[in-house]
Amino acid sequence: MSKRKAIVMATECPSEGEPMDIDLPKRGSLLTLLSRPSPFASESGALPMGEFEPLSTMNNEENKLSEIEIFSSIKVLVVGAGGLGCEVLKDLAMSGISNVEVIDLDNIDVTNLNRQFLFRHKDIGASKSKVAAQFINKRCPWMKVVAHHGMIQDKPSSFYASFNCIISGLDNVEARRWLNATVCGLVQCDGDGDPDPSTIIPIIDGGTEGFSGQARVILPRITSCFECSLDAFPPQRNFPLCTIAETPRRPEHCIAYVSILLWPKEFPDRKLNTDSPEDMKWIYDKALERANKYNITGVTYMVTMGVVKNIIPAVASTNAIVAAACVNEAVKLLTFCSQTLNTYMMYMGSSWHSGVYSHTFVYERKEKCVVCASTTREMHIDEKKSLNQLIQELKDGDLRLKSPSITTGSGVTLYMQKPPALESATRPNLDKTLSSLISSGEELTVTDPILESISLTIVVTFQSNNLAPQAPLISLREKGNIAA
Repeated sequence: MSKRKAIVMATECPSEGEPMDIDLPKRGSLLTLLSRPSPFASESGALPMGEFEPLSTMNNEENKLSEIEIFSSIKVLVVGAGGLGCEVLKDLAMSGISNVEVIDLDNIDVTNLNRQFLFRHKDIGASKSKVAAQFINKRCPWMKVVAHHGMIQDKPSSFYASFNCIISGLDNVEARRWLNATVCGLVQCDGDGDPDPSTIIPIIDGGTEGFSGQARVILPRITSCFECSLDAFPPQRNFPLCTIAETPRRPEHCIAYVSILLWPKEFPDRKLNTDSPEDMKWIYDKALERANKYNITGVTYMVTMGVVKNIIPAVASTNAIVAAACVNEAVKLLTFCSQTLNTYMMYMGSSWHSGVYSHTFVYERKEKCVVCASTTREMHIDEKKSLNQLIQELKDGDLRLKSPSITTGSGVTLYMQKPPALESATRPNLDKTLSSLISSGEELTVTDPILESISLTIVVTFQSNNLAPQAPLISLREKGNIAA
């Protein structure tokens, strides 16, 4: 096949669902890059991952490797099959990375169709990951995409340990924190506390919001992790129930009233299905009625979807740009052909004063990060505070834990969220003062689902009432690294 014919076949658009009649190895651009020495190889960058060896020194002209063969032993996990995930899967296919697995919990909604191009109207209600995998495998015969429909938390750590690289396209902070903690927890350290390179699985985290987006490289226990940048993500805003029920002033208040208060009254035996067009239409209609009653404008179906499902505004072009950056970093990490991003790329697609631009910077590690920095926290706290108050401070403070469980350093369980029997047995401790449960200076071990297998050690020091601050004083004490 001539080069001209290969280019024509690559650019022609086949009919719906028809496999691409394309001679992938003759596309050549990535092969050309991997066959030439590079002055900007991985070992020359700020985050060297390995030494780049051009293909021309590995095989002769008669036995040239194809893109498929180059990546045949590579496994990549794509987390999320939404707007960003669809673009990432396409870019991986066009790069010849064939062994891909994708995981997503969501089903396809009609609002996805304007930008998530792997889905069609007939797919509404079906699993995103399964439909995306089927489409890619059929359209690109060299691909072997395996779909997983479910929560990322349902997979064991061994599942994530089986991949060479993870590309995350998650749309919420909680899931990203869990994935980050899980992968960081896979890293094993030697006696000196240095991480074993063979246990480091790179995470490439992508995210978009409107015309802005970011791509980030996380090398667990080497670079900053997602938890290090948690302060950059403000806590999700909640609406007071009294405002929702009695004095609504915004469209969001009306929508929240219907979804939180009215739905359980109307349908006590049925949970709201946010992926059901019928359920969402009912929420929209009732929210519009309430908005009209209070002379509130702005309730639309899209706004309703955004409030109920916490949807972040998405633009197809932004998804395409950020996904390309993510896959580009994956190729560099897997082949060492170029310098790895260090560590954060921000894309600004709409700025009234400076136009369209992007910039990169190093996101520094956080000294007190509970995930990637082995530290013990010291909390100075009023001895009359209850265990329940301590737990609330762990949830509302900078740690932003979700459901913390606490045991003493000697192994005594003060409070355990699960299983129900243990929660019930330890519940009486919640109202007890800390001074009646522990001694000043005693270590507490805190676990939380959002940190997965990582535990946090806190040393609680009591202080006299007249010196008690309004918020707990927290400092850090270095602790030796422990092999995960």
